[in-house]
Amino acid sequence: MSNKKFIAECTTYDFKQALERRKVKSWLKSVSAFANTEGGSLFFGVADDGSVIGLDDVQSDAEFISEIIKTRIDPIPDMVLTPFEREGKHLLEVAIKPGQTTPYYYYENGARTAFVRVGNESVECNSQQLLSLVLRGSGHTWDSLKSQEHADKYSFRMLANTYEKRTHQQWNDKLIESFGLVTSDGYLTNAGLLFADNCPVYQSRSFCTRWTGLQKDDAINDSEYQGNLIYLLEMTTSFIRANTATRWYKLPTHRMNIPEYSDRAILEAVVNHLIHRDYIVMGSELHVDIYDNRIEFYTPGGMYDGGQPIQNRDIDTVPSRRRNPVIADVFAQLDYMEKRGSGLKKMQNLESTLPTYKGVLTPTFRSDPHAFFTTFRNVNYGLTDDDFLQIIGDHGEGVIGVGIPKTTPKGILKGESSPETSSKGIPKQGIPKGKAILKRGILKPLGKTAQLIIDMMVSDPTSTTEDFAAAAHVSIPAIKKHLKNLTEKGIITRVGAARGGFWKVLNPNKDQS
Repeated sequence: MSNKKFIAECTTYDFKQALERRKVKSWLKSVSAFANTEGGSLFFGVADDGSVIGLDDVQSDAEFISEIIKTRIDPIPDMVLTPFEREGKHLLEVAIKPGQTTPYYYYENGARTAFVRVGNESVECNSQQLLSLVLRGSGHTWDSLKSQEHADKYSFRMLANTYEKRTHQQWNDKLIESFGLVTSDGYLTNAGLLFADNCPVYQSRSFCTRWTGLQKDDAINDSEYQGNLIYLLEMTTSFIRANTATRWYKLPTHRMNIPEYSDRAILEAVVNHLIHRDYIVMGSELHVDIYDNRIEFYTPGGMYDGGQPIQNRDIDTVPSRRRNPVIADVFAQLDYMEKRGSGLKKMQNLESTLPTYKGVLTPTFRSDPHAFFTTFRNVNYGLTDDDFLQIIGDHGEGVIGVGIPKTTPKGILKGESSPETSSKGIPKQGIPKGKAILKRGILKPLGKTAQLIIDMMVSDPTSTTEDFAAAAHVSIPAIKKHLKNLTEKGIITRVGAARGGFWKVLNPNKDQS
């Protein structure tokens, strides 16, 4: 232990200059807090500033600590006491492992108090945190608990329709129980309430606002939605589509969309917040704030393991611990997410496929003990027409424009018309001065189905053959023929394996030699 470096107290470290034998609460609350969160160590003989003071009798102190923890902390946490030397002085580390039978209470005068770590402090649990610890210790989660509502009073048509649409399989009412939405005796779980058509959970809401400029000043548009989780997902993503713009570039054969955000990445963000939010918290909900240069998402509930905030972790190695596993499994069954919990990295990867993406514009994540935040950057913000033409690698043969997609679930992906000719909500924009108008008759333009496929690939590179077929209302063999044709023409390419890979729309001026 001689290689220990004492820099500062943090979420998993606590320094004690001496062992307080008369005021044991001063350090026992940290024992409770470490056991209730992700574990940690108390270092006795170290001052708050990290300087080494040392202990006079390590053996006696170790025996006293062990005995007091056994009599004052209930249940007894898993701990390791290790004496070691530093700078010629005797120190003692008390390592507390994260507990499995939470909450771990500090007991005094007949009263029991549970603590958690917030930053570098051990603070008393509030009622919501205590309930979460009780549920975790019992092996249950809030979404799996039986409600007092009988299933006969509720319907699940929206869930059934979404299941059939997204999985291309027939719905069976028995799936409600297998999904964990109803108990064997016919009562809905809390997750069942959240997916029911007539969802009665008050805090199942989202607030969406499009602000003027870069701060919360004047609102251009705002909406409040209340209902089941599928409804919240559809309405929230539709609001975002209606309040963000898509640049486009007209090539001789097809149009290339240049959106501000990846539709699929936005979908992942909304799903992630609906799955991981703390539904025990009343009076708080999903908030989506759209600014000129970014979109910010907020939901109540910090990291489920109670440990380091997400901004201090490597998202590639964050373990998948789900606050609401039943809700997460339902969204996975609906093919909105993957079960292996790679959502954060997937958002970043999807955004990186956008034509105007730069590394500094990657989505970021932040949490505190009470909330989780996701921020997307507008990859088109601040770019001029000349910037776009430089990015595209234009040689004077194309036309650029900008439009706001329609608010249907597939938005602009319907493919009825090109943005420059549409009269349904997509404004026209003049051709940049000095750029030649598209020469007609040289190359045969692609059809609507091929253009729809290209648009969907830009919006969601993970789109499948089934997705294309469902959106275009054509057969899968017909889609495969289009994909082959587009690949042979050098317009698209497949990156990675058939399963787990993604589509890339090529820039003919840059991606081809």
